[in-house]
Amino acid sequence: MRFSRFFSRASHDMAIDLGTVNTVVYLRDKGIVLNEPSVVAIETLDGVSRIRAIGAEAKLMLGKTPDTIRTIRPMRDGVIADIDVAEQMIKHFIDKAHGGASRLPRRPQIAICMPSGATTVERRAIRQAASNAGAGKVYLIEESMAAAIGAGLPVTEPTGAMVVDIGGGTTEVAILSLRGLAYSTSARVGGDRMDEAIASSIRRKHNLMIGESTAERIKVEIGTAMMPDDGVGKVMRVKGRDLVNGVPSEIEVSQGELATALAELVGQIVGTVLSALEKTEPELAADIYDQGIVMTGGGSLLVGLDEVLAQATGLPVIVADEALTCVAMGAGRALEDPAYQGIMQEA
Repeated sequence: MRFSRFFSRASHDMAIDLGTVNTVVYLRDKGIVLNEPSVVAIETLDGVSRIRAIGAEAKLMLGKTPDTIRTIRPMRDGVIADIDVAEQMIKHFIDKAHGGASRLPRRPQIAICMPSGATTVERRAIRQAASNAGAGKVYLIEESMAAAIGAGLPVTEPTGAMVVDIGGGTTEVAILSLRGLAYSTSARVGGDRMDEAIASSIRRKHNLMIGESTAERIKVEIGTAMMPDDGVGKVMRVKGRDLVNGVPSEIEVSQGELATALAELVGQIVGTVLSALEKTEPELAADIYDQGIVMTGGGSLLVGLDEVLAQATGLPVIVADEALTCVAMGAGRALEDPAYQGIMQEA
């Protein structure tokens, strides 16, 4: 009996937020143990391919690899785009979360988060990748529901709550009540599209080509959803390749430029939220009016986005604590706590 209890406790069941940009792993009874980029570097020598690096080490290689190495992001818009590479990445993260390859006879139960708009084929790909990577049982949980649990919203009570989860590939908007989604929608807008918009704007305005890592850094340091009062705001020096002369060059980028570059995407996010509110039942709408909107995900940290959303909806908007890891934390709690039984679906 004691022996079986040891293996049950040591099985290391986990929840994984398999994101387009980052993968976050929650280990049962331990919390968040891993948060790394969803990037894989593959080296091909003499026609034979092998994994060179995964996660943070692979991200450092983005845009800097020789011909023999290519960097791949196996997730696109929150779902698996390259199942073989995703499998290798999931297995690597499972082993790393356990502190090395597990020798336990019991394969862990794994809860994986997915966008509400994921198709049957996309869900099957997630299940297959997790099973092949070493999972015993695979459970799927909607990202919106996991984000709401992670943010501490009362999802088991007969009270309406609204969560807006802005990830790297998708924006998930959901109205939740009594363990279920009263309404949910998903828009393919997120941090990746913001990075692309920034890079495209700088290319058009300054004839400067920058890489995706540089675009992401600009977004994090001075990105904003609101036009600064003086139309300029903070400025940042950016290096890249001059498209006219073909040589390295440096320019200055202002917050005002970024607000203009991101305006269309911010508008799409606001439009998705307004559309969800229009389809909300009156009683749930009354609860949301009292409780406001909770934002989670890395995209919610864009400066001024909460204010833009508050102005558009007339509702209080709160950015959740630990917004980046909310989804994985919520999925982990759903896996651990019997109070959330029935919220996850066995894949």
